[in-house]
Amino acid sequence: MRVTIQPSRARGSVTAPPSKSVAHRALICGALTDFSSVSGLAWSEDILATRDCLRAMGAAIYQSDDKPDSVLIGCRRLSIPGSGRFSAVAEGAILPCRESGSTLRFLLPLAMLSGRTVTFTGSERLMQRPLGIYQEIAAKNGGLFEQKDGTLTVRGGLCAGDYAIPGNISSQFITGLLIALSLAGGESRIRVTEPFESRSYTDITVAVMRDFGVTVQCEGNTFVLAGNAAYQKRPYNVEGDCSNAAFLEALALLSARPDDEFLSGQPGGGFPAGLQSGTGLTVLGVPAETAQGDRVYYGMLHSLADGLCREFDLSDCPDLAPCLFAMAAYYGGAHFTGTARLAIKESDRAKAMAEELAKFGVTVTVGENDVTVACSDAADAPGSGLHVPTENLSGHNDHRIVMALSLLCTVTGGTIDGAEAVKKSYPDFFPVLAKAGICLRL
Repeated sequence: MRVTIQPSRARGSVTAPPSKSVAHRALICGALTDFSSVSGLAWSEDILATRDCLRAMGAAIYQSDDKPDSVLIGCRRLSIPGSGRFSAVAEGAILPCRESGSTLRFLLPLAMLSGRTVTFTGSERLMQRPLGIYQEIAAKNGGLFEQKDGTLTVRGGLCAGDYAIPGNISSQFITGLLIALSLAGGESRIRVTEPFESRSYTDITVAVMRDFGVTVQCEGNTFVLAGNAAYQKRPYNVEGDCSNAAFLEALALLSARPDDEFLSGQPGGGFPAGLQSGTGLTVLGVPAETAQGDRVYYGMLHSLADGLCREFDLSDCPDLAPCLFAMAAYYGGAHFTGTARLAIKESDRAKAMAEELAKFGVTVTVGENDVTVACSDAADAPGSGLHVPTENLSGHNDHRIVMALSLLCTVTGGTIDGAEAVKKSYPDFFPVLAKAGICLRL
């Protein structure tokens, strides 16, 4: 899909979509109860993947026609009292993860715990993402862990015990182990070594498990699980998403700029003549209190816009990187650390943004664990360091890259190829922008 955006500004109000991070965890925990209702869902590709995989593992999931954002989910068989085993999984079950790293890494330990032969499928990029932690655990415990022909097959390989996990890898591994080991039938300890990056995502997991009646003892960087959890049925409403709210807040900042800060943009047939004047954009639906690490987006964006800070550590909020890189390009540059794990996301995000920002005339230097968006005169005159893209932009099959580039296109104009990637986390992104007054054509 190709989207063309003309220089324009948003106005009115927009509501942050539901948190994908929370929704994954709520659906999995809900599946471990007799039956729970989970509402406030947005059916992005990643959440659909988790839904479909839970069904393949034996969970019953019912969606009513009059409540499209709500499901009734659970299965008595998933947690058998006294056994502590996740045991509804059928032998030979196939779990279609699409492109969702969260789905794969969250459900792999549960599949290993079941003792059944389970095969995971997904996109080529997904199956290239690191899984070595689980492979090592499976080998240690005598389980099968076999990757071939773009699939991953496991059988056994997880039991109660003590596990040491490096803190500088994806927190998704820790989440998967926390949920699975809560059912392992004996006490387990997960010790996370320093530096413990993206801890906030682990905090989300602990919070959602607590909401479903399961206690995780936290002793510094060590998590203790009794192994006999009984997940309690309950109604659960998914809170707003800080990760995607960041793009909306960035759009609000860009839309508040004076008229003379608009660039000429590309002419495009079918667009309204002239620029939208608007009265600004307000972002609603962001939780006042949350465990989401990306809650720092507001302070980071406004510090960048106000020129208060040019140094940012993304170790605990790597998903904010594409949005912040784009806004740094507009506001005159910045230096970012804690960026190493961007290379193993849906794309190599640092290199992808460097390639695309170059088309706007912005130089980005990518180091091993840092990224510098070149400073320019835009620090004194926001937007002056940008020009109309020299060619069509590429979304790199990455939802956050597409959304980040869209921000700058509201200033300069431009066309993005591969815009369908937003379906992964925010399928309504472009309709929301259009409703808010952004001139675009799909």
